[in-house]
Parts: sequence; C-alpha cells; structure tokens
Amino acid sequence: MRTQLSLKAALAIGAFCAQCAAQTYRRLGGCPTLGCILPPDQVDFLPGQYFDIRVEVHAPLNGSEVVPGYNKPDTNFTLTIEKEGEAAKPAAAFFNIPEPQLETWNFTWYEDLFAKAANTPSQVKVAAKAYRRVALYEPGQYVAMLEYQNGSTTYANWTVRDIAPSRRAKNVVMFIGDGMTTNMITAGRLIAHQSINGKYQSKLAMDSFPVLGHQMTHSLDSFITDSANSASALYSGHKSSVNALGVYADSSKTPFDDPKVETIAEIFHRIHGGGVGIVSTAFIADATPAALTAHTRDRGQYGAVVDSFLNGITNYTWTNWTGPDVLFGGGAEQFYPGKGSFQGKDYYAEFSRKDYTVVLNNTALQATSNSSKTLGIFSVSNMATWLDRNVYTNNLQKPKTAPDGSNSSATDQPGLKDMTLKALEILHTRHQQDGFFLMSEAASIDKQMHTLDYDRSLGELLELDDTIKATLHYLESIGELNDTLVLVTADHGHGFDVMGSVDTRYLNAQDTAREKRGAVGTYQQSGLSQYLVANSSAPIGSDQNLVYSEGVNFPTNWDPRYTLFQGATANPDRRENYQVHKDGPRLPALNITGFSSTDYYVNYVDAVTGFVINGTLPVSADQGVHSLTDVPVFSQGPCQENFGGVFGNVDIFFGMAACLGLSRTCPPS
Repeated sequence: MRTQLSLKAALAIGAFCAQCAAQTYRRLGGCPTLGCILPPDQVDFLPGQYFDIRVEVHAPLNGSEVVPGYNKPDTNFTLTIEKEGEAAKPAAAFFNIPEPQLETWNFTWYEDLFAKAANTPSQVKVAAKAYRRVALYEPGQYVAMLEYQNGSTTYANWTVRDIAPSRRAKNVVMFIGDGMTTNMITAGRLIAHQSINGKYQSKLAMDSFPVLGHQMTHSLDSFITDSANSASALYSGHKSSVNALGVYADSSKTPFDDPKVETIAEIFHRIHGGGVGIVSTAFIADATPAALTAHTRDRGQYGAVVDSFLNGITNYTWTNWTGPDVLFGGGAEQFYPGKGSFQGKDYYAEFSRKDYTVVLNNTALQATSNSSKTLGIFSVSNMATWLDRNVYTNNLQKPKTAPDGSNSSATDQPGLKDMTLKALEILHTRHQQDGFFLMSEAASIDKQMHTLDYDRSLGELLELDDTIKATLHYLESIGELNDTLVLVTADHGHGFDVMGSVDTRYLNAQDTAREKRGAVGTYQQSGLSQYLVANSSAPIGSDQNLVYSEGVNFPTNWDPRYTLFQGATANPDRRENYQVHKDGPRLPALNITGFSSTDYYVNYVDAVTGFVINGTLPVSADQGVHSLTDVPVFSQGPCQENFGGVFGNVDIFFGMAACLGLSRTCPPS
C-alpha cells in the first residue's frame, strides 16, 4: 500500500514542479502543491519523539498558480494518518486528541527575481489546522493524506525508525566547529604542527579519533544551509528552512506557532533526567546554541531564545524542562534589562530566581561551585577570539563590551577550553548517575571566515582542537571516557582552501596590483610553512617569544614573511595582503556615505598594502557565505561505528538518540 501511495506522492510533486520555474523564492518550503503537510514527505522520526503537524490549504489570488474558480481556500479539508498494513484514520482520532480549530490568514510571496524587482507579490489565502504534541511510537511506515478542493490530494510518507530503547552511552559530548571543513582542518594542522620532509611530527587531537565520516548539510528547501536549520537537523533529526529553529516553517504571521519538533536535549532531559550543558563562543542566543531549546522560524528572536533556555517553550510545555545545568557564552545584551532582552526583563535576575549561579568573567567562573546550575555570560555580542585573547590582547580594550551593561571592557573572558572543562565539572558533579549531554561550539571559526579573517578563524579551530584534547584527558581522569560518546563535527562549511604561499615582504614592496600578485607562490614555489610551533627548531619569527598556556599546538608567530595563499570562493569586493590583522577582527567591505545603504564597497583601510580583488557576490553582501561542501564527523566511544561513511545531517541525531537509549516504542502510561 505504501509503495502505491509513495508513487502517487512522487507523481503529484513531479507534475507540479514541472510547471515551476521559480527557485530563488518559494511559496512555502516543503510544500510544492497547494495542499501542505508539515512535517512533509520523506521525514523520519525517533519512536516516541514529540512533534506538531500543520496542514495548510492555499488559494492563490494571482500569479502562475491560480486555479480557476478557486479564489478562497477549502475549509472542509481532511487529514488522515495510515500505518502500513492498517486502516487510515482521521488524524485527531489516530492520535486520540481533540480536532483542532480551523485557522485562516493571508500571506504574500514573490515568484521570482523579476516579481521582486517589479514589486508584484503573489497573494495567497490560507485555511489551516495544527495538531500539537503528538508522537509515533511503533517503528514502520506511515502515510499522512490531505484531501482538499474536490479531490486534490497531498501525501506525506513518514518513517519511524526501528531503534531499540537500549542505552549504550551514559554521556554525549558534541563539539561543533561552526563552519569547519576538512580544508580548514588541514590548514590548521599545517600552521600548528611541525613537519619534517613532509611528515608531521604531531597531529591534531581530532586526527586521533578512530572513526571519520562525512555529513551532507542540505536544508529542507535549499542546498545551501545556514546554522539555524542545520543545527536543528543535528539536534532533532528533522531538516527545516533557512533561519528556522526546531520547527517546520509555515506561512502564518507569527514566528512562534510553526509546527515544532522535540530536540535531543529536551528528549534526554525528559527521558533520563540527565544534565544538559550548552557552551558557545558566540552570543548564546545565536543559532547553534539556540536550536537546542528554541522553536521559532526566525532565528533573530534572540530574547525569546534566552527565555526558552530557562523556561522551555512558553505555553507549550511538552517536557519537564527545568533549564540547562550549564549555559556559557556571550550576548549579554539579551540578559541585562533593556531593548535586547525578552520583554525588557533582567534575565540575570530571572536565572538567579531559578537557583542559577550567575558569573560574568573567567575569574568568577573558575571559582564558582560545581554543585549548582550556572549561567556564565562573558561579553556583549560574540566573545573575543583566541588570537585577541592570547596574542593581540590590546584588542580586548573595547568599551561597552562588559557583560554587566556598563561602559567597561570585557577583558577577563574565558576561552572555549575554560568554559568546556568547567561545564564538564558541573555536569559530572550534578549528574554522576543519570549522565549528561554537552554541546560545545567553536562559533567564530564561522564568524571570522565570514569576514575573511582566516588567521582568526584558524586560531578558533586550533582552540577547538586544544579543547577536544583537554576534554578527553578530563573524561579519562574522572573515569567517564569509556562511557562517553564524543563527536566532533560542523553544521556547514565555507568554500575555503589554501593554494600556496605569499611572500608578504615582496608583496608590500610592489607598487601595482599585477606586480603584487607575483608574490604568490604555487606548487614548488609554495615552499614549506613558516609558522612556528613551540619547541620548534624552525627559523625564528617575529612573535617567537609568545608561548601559550594551551601548550605547543598553536603557532608562536602569526606574522611570518611567508604566509598562506588562502581564500574562499564567494566574497564581496575586498583587498588582500595575506597578513594577520593585528588591530582586531577584519572588516573587508562597508557602506560609503552618499551611496545606497544596500551596496557594499572595498574597505580601503583594510589590508592597505594589498591589492583589490573583485567580489563574486551580489553587491548587497558585505561578507562571505556558506558552501555546499560535506563536513567531517569525528567520533569515538560507545556507538562510534555508527558515524562512519557518508550520511545526512539528520543521522547525527538518530545516532546520538540511539546511543543514549531515547526511543520509546510505547506511549507513557
């Protein structure tokens, strides 16, 4: 029966899309016909995972999709659910819940770039229903069928994976190098580990992991993803649309009523009562940390994201959520009272009222007790990069970056390793029996790659690797290493690579752009890396006296004469001199007074000794963008064998959930 229904669904989608030329804009992601089922076709579920269903019936009033005589949506549509081998039932009866109320609204969209340029949107009337907090428990194949408009039908084929509720791992530590690719890892290894005659004398910590896989990062309705929906896929096993967190994006006006999907953190806390830790070097309401608890199609709802950390989803409590044990990162502007915080509240006080210890600098972080839940917010916006905290420390003197909302500078910031090790201490102290789930994100690999600041990006990657090494040592010291699944992956990549070297002394001495390009050395002219590592016998560089507490796996000189000829494939107009930016993170493009605010031009203060390189992106872009590349997945510990090969990003969730024994094949009694 399912084979026939799947074929019908495939034919219906194919027939519709054969008439569609638009790609830049879509009426609704996951909804190629005028009858929409969310979750859509080809979706997998963990047995017992809570989710919502949204059905919409669309009636276009203009544009290429208009159906003659159909100028209002069918409000008498029906949704049925069928498990393979059983009779179909109305959705409300299938889930034993009341039939939801009918909702109606209107929305507009642009069919393509021509419609956008002419400002001629297509208008759509909608009738919809939402079936909230349902679950499928029995593994197998299911078909959701929406019937509307006198016989039109939309099918969604769903699979509940056959995952036994057996637990093999007590803990999971998940490292996310945001934007990290194999090419970046290769570049980080080059500058931080000595090689002799082409052989490395040491390697990265992640190089020692026994299993390596690669995940495909496509989103639901685009082949290039952002961090919001890619993180949602990693945490929930469900793909979504760009900017969406833990939901399937619908067409309603509010960004908070979209159909939600339960995440790994919520399920782990609900099933096992285990500890949850969230660590990031970004502002903590940013997409990657947010996706563990937030459910909104708009990742920019930062205040509501912070509230979701503490309270779960307001008026939608599908778990016994009591907040993470650990929440460490930046983004103080969403915590102290003001326009950035949710409803103007003081969220330091809100967390304190729920028995959190609040710390605002590294000194306080290291001194605080491991026995209580802890909120640590260490700067406004994103935290300072490793390079600025350890090498170019004058850059920390930035007024109004202190996390207390004062005019002071945030000079006492922890690094990723400081935060991660403290998080592990707290989680282990509080959850020695029921275990923990920790997500630790090296966020500025991505953020510095966006602004083409490759040195800072690679510094963040090396800090991540140093954190991984320290984490493995700590887990071994407390006897938890063999019971912990450790994953290292990314949410997406950038089109970055290294193609050779640059003689910066020669480049700086030339007068024209064409002459400066002669400083690039490829193939045999690329030579060997001139970045030094501690205890290296290589020639001395300008920063040779810098030795870092993290150990030997960072360069001790960040401005050698011969640097990396490195870059990405999608950029705004910019200058390049291939030298480290000592005065702070890079700003490659900017607006110019008197010109359009949506146009960006070369920042001529940036890389002043270099030459101009024309961009490839629309002129409205001021930074680089994500790429299609698959990203690596390193794994070790229980279930490590499940993360080898090439697979979809949703499979990360199912692998973790299976290892933690989170499936439930029977409804709760």
